[in-house]
Amino acid sequence: MFKTTLLMGLMTALLMVIGDYIGGSSGMTFMLAFSILSNVLMYWYSDKLVISQYNAQPVDAGSAPQLYGIVEGLAQRAGLPMPKVYVIDTALPNAFATGRNPSHAAVCVTTGLMELLEPREIAGVLGHEMSHVLHNDILISTIAAGMAGVISVMARFAFWFGGSRDDRRNNPLAGVLMLVLTPIAAAIIQLAISRTREYMADYSGGELSGDPDALADALEKIEGYARYRTMPNATEATAHMFIISPFSAKDAQALFSTHPPTEKRIERLRQEAQEMRSRGMIDPVV
Repeated sequence: MFKTTLLMGLMTALLMVIGDYIGGSSGMTFMLAFSILSNVLMYWYSDKLVISQYNAQPVDAGSAPQLYGIVEGLAQRAGLPMPKVYVIDTALPNAFATGRNPSHAAVCVTTGLMELLEPREIAGVLGHEMSHVLHNDILISTIAAGMAGVISVMARFAFWFGGSRDDRRNNPLAGVLMLVLTPIAAAIIQLAISRTREYMADYSGGELSGDPDALADALEKIEGYARYRTMPNATEATAHMFIISPFSAKDAQALFSTHPPTEKRIERLRQEAQEMRSRGMIDPVV
């Protein structure tokens, strides 16, 4: 909750900077009110917006028995309520979790992940995502996605219509800096939170699935596809939510990746697997 409050405060400050550029003190006041309203809406509805953005469709035990069963088994191991399960129709393998708390959580996987990965690897990926749910990472992740999107839109608005003071109206460089630097500042906030969060979810996901090697194998496969292709509808604002960035390595967005190097993640998971194996703790959920 502290991290979520801090994130909301930082995002609000960025919006107020944009407000000052657009309309001086009155613009800052407007943006303060706007940011408060945005924070409230993001808390309650940001998960629905993300799910809608990727056109994810709900599934159940009847329509996707293997996927649903794996999620159910992981939820029982973690002592969590059963989250909603969604599928995104794209050939690229990937996954993310969203929601404001474990009682209102959802996990989303792509059809490519279901088709290209073995059941044990799918369980490893879902163990990672359920770890995000367990540790309440999903709230800050989902709100960051929503607020970063709002800031990017408002920065573009400021570029085209901003400048309450004459000297700013005659200074195109100020507008360009507002357009470029403000979304980058929002991305830096996401990056600072997300990279540590991913390492922790990998470790906890390996424990939860009972097989860190399966998650490591899954990351190798997902990275192999993600390196060359970008997921349809992917945005910078939501990239940090996925288990691996949905942008290809050739895209400019890769420069601001919110994810740690996949090679380093795999190395840590292999070490975790060795430690668990030496203590007789390997116990795959599938």
